[in-house]
Amino acid sequence: MIYWAPLFHFYQPPTQVRGILLKISNEAYRPLLEVLDDYPHAKATVNINGVLTEILWECGHSDIINKLKKLAEDKKIEFTGSAKYHPILPLIPTEEIERQIRRNHLTNRHFFGDVYIPRGFFPPEMCYSQDIVEPVIESRHEWIILSGVACPVVWPMDVIHEVGYDEEQLAAFFRDDILSNKISFKDIDGKSFIDHLKQLYKGESDIYVITAMDAETFGHHIRNWEKLFLAEVYETLEPVEFDKGTVQQKPLAEQHRRLFEFQRNGEIKQIEIVTISQLLEHFPKGSRIEPRPSSWSTTGDDLKARNYYPLWKDKDNAVHQMQWEHLSIVMDVTLKAYELADNPSSRHFVSIARSLLDQALHSDQFWWASKRPMWDINMIHRGLNLQREVLVNAYKAISVSGCSPQTKKEYHYKEVAARHISYEITDSLYAD
Repeated sequence: MIYWAPLFHFYQPPTQVRGILLKISNEAYRPLLEVLDDYPHAKATVNINGVLTEILWECGHSDIINKLKKLAEDKKIEFTGSAKYHPILPLIPTEEIERQIRRNHLTNRHFFGDVYIPRGFFPPEMCYSQDIVEPVIESRHEWIILSGVACPVVWPMDVIHEVGYDEEQLAAFFRDDILSNKISFKDIDGKSFIDHLKQLYKGESDIYVITAMDAETFGHHIRNWEKLFLAEVYETLEPVEFDKGTVQQKPLAEQHRRLFEFQRNGEIKQIEIVTISQLLEHFPKGSRIEPRPSSWSTTGDDLKARNYYPLWKDKDNAVHQMQWEHLSIVMDVTLKAYELADNPSSRHFVSIARSLLDQALHSDQFWWASKRPMWDINMIHRGLNLQREVLVNAYKAISVSGCSPQTKKEYHYKEVAARHISYEITDSLYAD
């Protein structure tokens, strides 16, 4: 048996404009969900970050939320947990990781109700370091999905390795980066994909394959790809049975599992589409391992250079360095403001700052500054403005609090330093 577990990642940043959200919803989200709904035994694992769930509702796209909810009720999809505003988890403090995971769960549970019961965890951009393991385990997830480049051992296809801290364990799944990227960049069609799965089967034991990509791949990045690729695969992998040398279609009433049968060395083998959590029922535990720090965009050369998150914090990218320096000050001032707030006015401003800081951690502002190959001054500037808004409210909270004049002066200097960095970032946008 070959088990194929596809994962689709739905996300848009809090700074996304309504027109683009509408375009993506019409080109990708609605058509993709229709394909999943059209095939009776379709399966997928879905991550949707709480920020997107929220803005879909606010912008009048509640039908997408309702469709996801229905698919979960029909057992066609399972949800994963994640971080609400899609921050790069290894690059933010543990307390912020925990807060983002908690807020993501509360938001999605509010909109999806009882069907939102994630067993697995999708770290934004599949960015991993050992530092994120404890918060993921503490939030009661059973497994985590990582990029294939993170795998430090022989490629696991018939065993599920684990990561952990102390005595706690978390199942670790790795996406097939090569196959996933072939799908994402239209470098493989449905027939070739199925042939590839069949060729992966080498021995007698069952194997599994996980692909993962942005939901926006289907229809937005690649026009009609949900039909030209995904629907073709789902249609080909109809439930069938092998009977006296011929493959015959089962009547719909007899369909229990989505299978596709083929012969290998005179034996009948099957392909079944499953959710990632279903793999836990079919494969044994492996070893405790330590995956490499990485993301789903990290290359082997990046690993050698210890440049683990190149699209979000490249050590040779001056804009990245300034963005993170600015954000570090913003976080410092906000947390200090939270500590010092001692009257209604200061508590009012720190409440605004604290809420905005959650959003200001989002990954897109860094991604658009990566120049590999992305560069968009407007997305960079929107992220910077969001950070500035946090800082304005955080320092205002300090300035109206009852703390000492020396403390106010100290944090005013930090606010001035952040202002200077923000000017340098803005100047860099003009230069390029």
